Amino acid sequence: MAERSTAAVDVADNSGDEPLAAKADEATTDGTAEAQDTTGTKPQDTDGERISIEATLPTPDLHSGHKLARRYRLEECVTRLDGFSSWRAVDEKLRRAVGVHLLPADHPRARSVLAAARSSALLGDPRFVQVLDAVEEDDLVYVVHEWLPDATELTSLLAAGPMDAHDAYQLVSQVSQAMAAAHREGLAHLRLTPGAVLRSSTGQYRIRGLAVNAALRGITSDGPQRADTEAIGALLYAALTQRWPYETDAYGLSGLPKGVGLIAPDQVRAGVHRGLSELAMRALANDGATASRQEQPCTTPDELAKAVAATPRIRPPEPAFTAPPEYQRTTYQQGSYGRPPTGPIAAPPTVVVPPAPLQSRTGKALKWAVSALLIAALGLGSWQLAETLLDNDPSDPGSTQTNPKNGDDGKKEPTGQLLTVKDAVEYFPDGKAQHPDDVHLTYDGDSATYWRSKSFIDGPKLAPFKQGVGIVYELHSAQFISSASVGLQFGGDHTTASLYAADSLNSSTPLTSMKKIATTETIGTEAKLQTKSPVKTRFVLVWITDMPKSPADRYSGAGYKQAITDVKFMG
Repeated sequence: MAERSTAAVDVADNSGDEPLAAKADEATTDGTAEAQDTTGTKPQDTDGERISIEATLPTPDLHSGHKLARRYRLEECVTRLDGFSSWRAVDEKLRRAVGVHLLPADHPRARSVLAAARSSALLGDPRFVQVLDAVEEDDLVYVVHEWLPDATELTSLLAAGPMDAHDAYQLVSQVSQAMAAAHREGLAHLRLTPGAVLRSSTGQYRIRGLAVNAALRGITSDGPQRADTEAIGALLYAALTQRWPYETDAYGLSGLPKGVGLIAPDQVRAGVHRGLSELAMRALANDGATASRQEQPCTTPDELAKAVAATPRIRPPEPAFTAPPEYQRTTYQQGSYGRPPTGPIAAPPTVVVPPAPLQSRTGKALKWAVSALLIAALGLGSWQLAETLLDNDPSDPGSTQTNPKNGDDGKKEPTGQLLTVKDAVEYFPDGKAQHPDDVHLTYDGDSATYWRSKSFIDGPKLAPFKQGVGIVYELHSAQFISSASVGLQFGGDHTTASLYAADSLNSSTPLTSMKKIATTETIGTEAKLQTKSPVKTRFVLVWITDMPKSPADRYSGAGYKQAITDVKFMG
């Protein structure tokens, strides 16, 4: 099973809390005062917040090198606040980085932190940073969670400038869908700040601190769905404008001018996508305010997710064209040809005129001999050419002629052009389908949607219980395929995927009738397949025979399983 790692440890700060969910924080504040100090902190390690050097409650006196359960070695303290601390640590048993929250067992919020961590761990949704352990031991309560070293905080992304429309759309789409799934299981975040959202190197967003962040700070709310929805609206607003949608500056962003109230993003910054601007206002509208363009406000993450899905899909921006460098004249072109001389004019060199060639009697005889040889050579060449054409006459029953299929000699260089998928069906020759209605999600351009297999007990190789699972894709026409990229939902030991050239868009054509053109094995979340030489086909099968073992999620239990998020074929 693949090891999971974690990117950043959540830390505490009251910066930006009051504007984000004012009613909730006023009702639940624990009244603790904190002295803030940003010296030596890094955005990716601090949840977009500040480390406190003073606390109203005593914090466990631990140090780097201390081990918990003879397994988790503390490396670096990134938060020390109000009786709890957060650390970057190493799981020496599995040799991976993890994050750890620590607080005394007699801390007034220790019970609620343990309950929140265990509830969050049961969700098992890969869109959230996973809780790996929650333990009470030796008068300490500690929560261990993933550490994602390749992920970037939304705080850092926003510091570089506002997002383009496509990136902002992906942010609100993925975060709202994830939070809608969490609320269906009775879990709320209540601390959904820019520091709580991470973007991986593949463009997928992960949310950390579900339920646990609020429990550490003692935050509760009478309207958790409304609070989380408003928080998502604030994230979208910040992504579109690089401004925090309240008068108070927070998370490295400037607030709105005082006294103007909540104004739409497209009135704050020129060029903002109008549909996304309306979504941000619909999520932020509360306390009697009306949403932009008189649309109904979104009061739950599920309503917001549906509103995002109803928005026309926003395509990624076209790559910027880089003008070629200015043409540089060569040394030859910078010479004196075609230009008036700039220096003193030198006298032209004396040209010696040679005598007329071959003017003697011997020369004339030689010219006639050469001419006769040229005429004879031309005649011989013409005769041989005519004989060759007659030998290759297709009307002659004794002649043979090569006629490569489709006018191609079988040799073609890869072009790297992305091929368009027209249709697809799930492939299950044994009659046992997985989820045939979801195959279109593998080429819809959205990496957050996917087709998934069922969960199997034995693995990674599914045979002999099941030979494999897969999808047959139809291109718009017969095309040369040189490579393919298959995005996977689960990483681990290991996934084996193959490509086959098929004859039709059929779910039950025998695999033995197809031609295998590529195969690969990966432990990550992307399978790259490369053919030895481009193969021309209209139908291609992606066939998975080995799957990693993955934990339970909201769709299936723990076991050997896999899901395909995106499939791309290149010519």
